Amino acid sequence: MTALRAKSYLLSHLYLAIVISYIVQDKLHQYNSVTIVVRTIKEDLMNKFRRIVLWAALTLVLLLIFLSIYGAFLGAERAKSFFNSLPLAVYWTALTALLIVGIIVFRRLVRVPALLLIHVGCILILAGSIWGSQAGHKLQKKLLRIEKIPTGQMLIYEGQQENRVVLEDANQIGELPFYVRLKDFRVEYYKPDFLQIQTRQGKSWKVPVEIGKEISLGEDVGIVKIVRAFESFKIKVEDGKNVPFDDPNSAANPALEVEIKSPDGKAATRYVFERFPGHTYPEDRLHLWYQRIISDYVSQLQILQNNEVVAEKDIEVNHPLHFGGYHFYQYSYDADAGKYTILMVVSDSGLNFVYAGFLMLCIGALWHFWLKRITP
Repeated sequence: MTALRAKSYLLSHLYLAIVISYIVQDKLHQYNSVTIVVRTIKEDLMNKFRRIVLWAALTLVLLLIFLSIYGAFLGAERAKSFFNSLPLAVYWTALTALLIVGIIVFRRLVRVPALLLIHVGCILILAGSIWGSQAGHKLQKKLLRIEKIPTGQMLIYEGQQENRVVLEDANQIGELPFYVRLKDFRVEYYKPDFLQIQTRQGKSWKVPVEIGKEISLGEDVGIVKIVRAFESFKIKVEDGKNVPFDDPNSAANPALEVEIKSPDGKAATRYVFERFPGHTYPEDRLHLWYQRIISDYVSQLQILQNNEVVAEKDIEVNHPLHFGGYHFYQYSYDADAGKYTILMVVSDSGLNFVYAGFLMLCIGALWHFWLKRITP
């Protein structure tokens, strides 16, 4: 009886183990089925999400092409206001976010270095531009307590120093943490200068200025001789006579002294001024113009901190001075006397990101479209 009871006990436990194993296998099968279904649903959702991201990015890129064409017809000032407006700020943010999401959901962009460089470069360009915009500067002030002037203008007289900037957006005054001094200002001209001559009948000549040169205008008009050139023409009276001279301490007043010999042998002296073209006497038969073409205007700047010069540079168009987080561009000048300069002050916030982005974009494009084709 004892042996029979032991066998029954063993068989019952064996049966129970078999039943439990079948139940476990069934549950595992159900679990695997559910896992497969969940995985399939997740893959379907991810594929749909990828398609949404792809089409949204393509739509924004096409919109960017349209906006670029539209902005080209607005002019510089209106285009700047348009691309910095609130709707466009939302657009730039959305485009940046889509590029970031694209890198996350499209694994190929990570596996292919060239594509990764292109997309990361675009992100850096957009992020740097946003950070350097008016809204970006407000965000810097709010989050990081960094207060910088986005952009503005400075007017500085020769020998003077200034740290006040007229803000571009609100005609308010901002102050730099240092001073800018205009040590010297000069205007440079193409050579040669020109003398333009025109008769009352409309016949004209344009000749290069050469001191002592005689220009024959024909037997019926006469001869014009260039006697002298002045940078700052002035007249003083000596012994009752008007004596012209060059005054280096006065405002620029370029002029030429010319001698006109008429066909009857009479000679007359005339002064031709650059700033008063066509000035003539009623009895004169000729109209004269002195023309000089500006090639560049240069401001010699110094940066002062604690009354010490910490930086110095001659700036000209497209060759700015960079100091203290700002670029100082040659913007305009005193066209009448050449005694002051007008600088455009631009914050460099985000600029390094933009430069790095363009570098990555160029390297990625070169790698993807050219180097990959010629490397084994």
